[in-house]
Amino acid sequence: MTQFPQTIHFTGTNTPIGVEWSARNLDVIGTIPEEIDGAFFRAVPDPALAPMFEDEVALSADGMVAKFDIRGGTVDYAIKYVETERYLLEKEARTALFGRYRNPYTDDPSVAGKDRTVANTTPVWHGGRLLMTKEDGLGYEVDPETLETIGRFDYYGALKSETFTAHPRIDPETGEMFFFGYEAGGLASLDVAYGIADKDGNLISEQWFKQPYCSTIHDFTITEKYAVFPIFPTTADLDRLKAGGAHWAHQQDLESWVGIMPRYGKVEDMRWFKGPKGVSAFHFLNAYDDGDLVHLDVCLSDTCAFGFMREAGGVERGQQSIQGGMTRWTFDMSKPGEEFESRVIGPPGDMPRIPDASQGRMHRKGWYLTINPEGGPPVPGGPVGVSFNMLVQIEPGNGRIEAMPLEPGMAINEPVHVPSSDPEKDGWLLMVVDRQTGENSFDSELWVVEADAVAKGPIARVPMPLPMRAQVHGWWVSREQLDKAKARKAQGLAA
Repeated sequence: MTQFPQTIHFTGTNTPIGVEWSARNLDVIGTIPEEIDGAFFRAVPDPALAPMFEDEVALSADGMVAKFDIRGGTVDYAIKYVETERYLLEKEARTALFGRYRNPYTDDPSVAGKDRTVANTTPVWHGGRLLMTKEDGLGYEVDPETLETIGRFDYYGALKSETFTAHPRIDPETGEMFFFGYEAGGLASLDVAYGIADKDGNLISEQWFKQPYCSTIHDFTITEKYAVFPIFPTTADLDRLKAGGAHWAHQQDLESWVGIMPRYGKVEDMRWFKGPKGVSAFHFLNAYDDGDLVHLDVCLSDTCAFGFMREAGGVERGQQSIQGGMTRWTFDMSKPGEEFESRVIGPPGDMPRIPDASQGRMHRKGWYLTINPEGGPPVPGGPVGVSFNMLVQIEPGNGRIEAMPLEPGMAINEPVHVPSSDPEKDGWLLMVVDRQTGENSFDSELWVVEADAVAKGPIARVPMPLPMRAQVHGWWVSREQLDKAKARKAQGLAA
């Protein structure tokens, strides 16, 4: 193709921009607290070239890494493409060489066996290293100062998995990173690799196990005692891929599963719990231990949120018909059997966030995005085709819920949390908000919101001089972390 298709994957907030740019001292409306000092990294899918096929999806877009650098109340911004092997091959050819979403059998023969990942889903910071990740391959290391791509990262050859999750979990006390890769042994395989890296970013453990069927395990959780692997029935099939078909197809009549193992134990100790049929979740607020109980807070829906995955499985459901809610699943590890308890604790939504210090511990508060039924038609775009327009604050312990609804014609991207040194304060949330100005045109702003008073709206806004394409996930890195990584790098170069 020579032009982008006029589908939801390339219109609305998914309209391609494809511009690398930077700016210093952006205008700030209001005051950014001095304590917000660091970088807000964002993963932004943005196709550099028109796709090979008309039915391509937004999730295949080339990854861009964006950075809001905030210090002393000022804001700088930069965005660059992640120079994956795929991006560089197509840049040289000036045309698309890779075919349908996660299907190498539809590629141009010239790129057979090449790395297909676009590293467009989550910026991950650990051990002084910034990785851009997408779960169909390994992460790509990026220089956190310049945003230049350093290269594919496999823990210096120690990691054997072919894939690396977009949702690792970092223990706030030990600094260890717990992660996994599914399809670890190859396309449509049942292999899952469960890994642990120490606080300095060294791989210390990698174990493999088989999942019940090849599902899209987008996220998982940890507690202080366990690693928790939820499995939902959006499945891959090698024969379908070889025929040029979809990687994922949702199976509405297939059970979900949750695998729970000691987080420092052996995969042979995995215990499986059977869940309801047809349900789906791509993200989890958190999990924690409560004696013999494990509580898991799930952004649950009654079918898959991605239309192209539903359609591939013959599930004919409109986006507006999907039901769900923030749901707490509770597992009693002292009792035998496959059953567990389930109860709804909040309205439907996704893109959840807790303070990093609460990871794997009982969380007092959490935040996530939802669609306000009174907010007018949702803005088209984003990963699932419709955008969120309300931020929700939830307190599971007492059931209190607070919200920040946006005006009609506005959309909100996933927030990141910035902690405060004041124990009486919950810190701040940073997020990019878009306002529709035309059919496929938008004005964007960075918003700063008090995390314990979201209903007040932003205390500071940073209007962006150029359009912004919808992000997937983001990550906050403090100035202290950035400076330590810079010092380590300088010492390494000196040595």
